[in-house]
Amino acid sequence: MTRRLYLAGEPGADELLAGDPLALLIGMLLDQQVPMETAFAGPKKIADRMGGLDIRAIAEADPEQFAAMCAQTPAVHRFPGSMAKRIQALCRYFVESYDGRPERLWTEGDPDGREVLRRLKALPGYGDQKARIFLALLGKQFGLQAAGWREAAGPYGEEEARRSIADVLDEQTLAEVRAYKKSAKAAAKARKG
Repeated sequence: MTRRLYLAGEPGADELLAGDPLALLIGMLLDQQVPMETAFAGPKKIADRMGGLDIRAIAEADPEQFAAMCAQTPAVHRFPGSMAKRIQALCRYFVESYDGRPERLWTEGDPDGREVLRRLKALPGYGDQKARIFLALLGKQFGLQAAGWREAAGPYGEEEARRSIADVLDEQTLAEVRAYKKSAKAAAKARKG
């Protein structure tokens, strides 16, 4: 069975995300200060420009050249220089800690949800919220069977939630997630003001 995703909203980018754990992790890393689809389209831009998404090639690339490649139009992110550094740091981490195989983060040693979350939070560029969203994405769309993953993901793990990219399956759910984020932002602003 072929996994179908609707994270980038572009068939080629979504196909790469569905089949390559590194692409998925980079997409999640890029998911800040840009629309979700832009973030998750980033790995395909890198793959197209580098002739594939090779974790070691990215980790070992000259930082200035890699940043310049990320800045090519259309840019990988609205902050291509800082994100290029983060992408390379993430790739180096996986080369050093998981022998270049990112999926080992959630498969090695049959970890439970709390352990997967702990490992995700150890990634460069991944804080608590990003780690919980990624854990929910693994559970909801990639069939992660780690015991307790929903609890570890917190509200992002709720079955019918429409809070994050983990819940985006099509145009309708994308609109629902956007509406949730907009209302959460308005509520936060109202609390401050």
